[in-house]
Amino acid sequence: MSRPLCVLVGAPGAGKSTVGQLLAQAYGVPFRDTDADVEAAAGKPISEIFIDEGEQHFRAMESAAVAAALAEHEGVLALGGGAILAEANRDLLAGHTVVYLSVELSDAVARTGLSQGRPLLALNPRATLRFLLDQRRPLYEQVATFTVATDGRTPEEITAELVELLKG
Repeated sequence: MSRPLCVLVGAPGAGKSTVGQLLAQAYGVPFRDTDADVEAAAGKPISEIFIDEGEQHFRAMESAAVAAALAEHEGVLALGGGAILAEANRDLLAGHTVVYLSVELSDAVARTGLSQGRPLLALNPRATLRFLLDQRRPLYEQVATFTVATDGRTPEEITAELVELLKG
């Protein structure tokens, strides 16, 4: 059974995809994103899954994608922002090197552009994003091996910090 080098978790706009790709390049390993896995399996964007089948169906697909990726991926793995909501997913993360990329509301707003293709941010995006950050922060902290603040920092600076952390 293989194991990811590390698993990135965090809210929308934390930089999981951007930093994950840079970190994978730094280590010469593949990058994988469970949101992309879900979209590939469904044959459509996550926003359409939410519209057509609902959030519950999406979360079930997401949990299957998380389980598969944790079992078979050896590179850098980024989980969708809400993947940690499912207790089963949090349980699967035990024993893995999990990095929580923390982000505060102002940076998250600036990075997400408030909604494009983010179904949970479609209505009242700023208030919704604040709620998601507050609701999920304790769960991200619960599963994290390391927490890295991303506010006001470039993806390259964050990646450099991660390379140092993962050496330990």
